[in-house]
Amino acid sequence: MLRTILIGSCVSIQGVYERQLECGRILVRVGDNLFAGRPVGA
Repeated sequence: MLRTILIGSCVSIQGVYERQLECGRILVRVGDNLFAGRPVGA
């Protein structure tokens, strides 16, 4: 499932959902890279 996250105030990344972290952020995978950020609401 694709998810979009925010990193910082204006950078967004869309990737395959991996898991949710304890702090409320989520991990998404783009190729071989994992990125953590705040999920974007609908």
